[in-house]
Amino acid sequence: MDFQLSEEQKELRDSVRRYASERLLPLAESIEESGEPPSAEVVAEFAEMGYLGINIPEAYGGLGLGNLEALIVIEELGKISSAVAFPVFESCVGPIRAIEKFGSDELAGSLVPAVCRGEKMVAIAMSEPAAGSALTDLKTTAEATGDEVVINGAKRWCSGGGHADGYVVWCRMGEEPGARSIGAVYVEKGTDGLSFGRPEHLMGFRGVPSSDIYFDNVRVPASHVVVGAGGFKQLMGAFDLERCGNATMALAQAAAALDDVTAYVQEREQFGKPIVDFQAVQLKLAEMQMQVEASRLLIWRAAVDAEQGFPSIMNSSVAKCFANEIARTVTGNALQMMGGYGYSKEYPMERRFRDAWGWGIAGGAIDIQKINIASALVGRRFNQRA
Repeated sequence: MDFQLSEEQKELRDSVRRYASERLLPLAESIEESGEPPSAEVVAEFAEMGYLGINIPEAYGGLGLGNLEALIVIEELGKISSAVAFPVFESCVGPIRAIEKFGSDELAGSLVPAVCRGEKMVAIAMSEPAAGSALTDLKTTAEATGDEVVINGAKRWCSGGGHADGYVVWCRMGEEPGARSIGAVYVEKGTDGLSFGRPEHLMGFRGVPSSDIYFDNVRVPASHVVVGAGGFKQLMGAFDLERCGNATMALAQAAAALDDVTAYVQEREQFGKPIVDFQAVQLKLAEMQMQVEASRLLIWRAAVDAEQGFPSIMNSSVAKCFANEIARTVTGNALQMMGGYGYSKEYPMERRFRDAWGWGIAGGAIDIQKINIASALVGRRFNQRA
């Protein structure tokens, strides 16, 4: 057991950190003002540096590194802003990984390299108006008819909705209740019958487009089936990696908040001395440092344990739940310590606070992660309907 990064991993982290601070800081500010996601030019830069395929096999155009390296990059970009890091998040831990692992050779061979080149972004469409935490209640259907699949239904809270180039749509593909008939189908943007609701206006996540998605007799080739009926467990395995990415995005908000407030308390003077000289401030800084470090270790454990596949539900849920909770605590404490400067939109702290709350809702709410943890601990699922 080694808690040290390799020299190559340190070099990767440091190079991303330099690039992010030199190139992307102004971008975060403009995204916050406009609400527009990173431009095609920025995404092309990410592709050129290999950020869009860090843990994608070289055969598909990726760098062939591990999940840990991908999460290291996501954290450094996420410290700048959630929106800046989102294209890398989607490419390295998003639904494209399910296509890579489970999709047909034809589908994976065409899509995964395009994502690595920055030509396509693929989003996930899971939640529905009546199926969020109760995901197995989803009603969107995908019916096989000859060499096609016909999709009908609606999805809600799709990050990337209306902006992404394609969607991995979780569907009911048979008559059996619950998880037994759930699978997933890839749908390209622009397909007949596919439409989008109005863009969502959220508390945070500016620059991460979100909208409802509607399917009205949407027809796609049978080769676009990513996982057939009964593949719910496979899909959730891939989603456990996305949860590690979610945890890393939350961690990034906390880590950046800690960096900023540590500098602030050494510069800000009250009562004739820097406020870091007050013991109450020192205790807060120490608590925040412990929370950030513990969160990072839990995420990295999940990533390292899953290098040959996807993380376990226990490891990913523990990492996500802890990171989501400490991100809210750390950004909230940092905002309070900075006073009016923390609360002002002239500084990034209030944005980090808002985004930190969002990551604890997206990808499975905090309390749902606790239920996952308890289920893994006792070795059985709990029937929430009984």
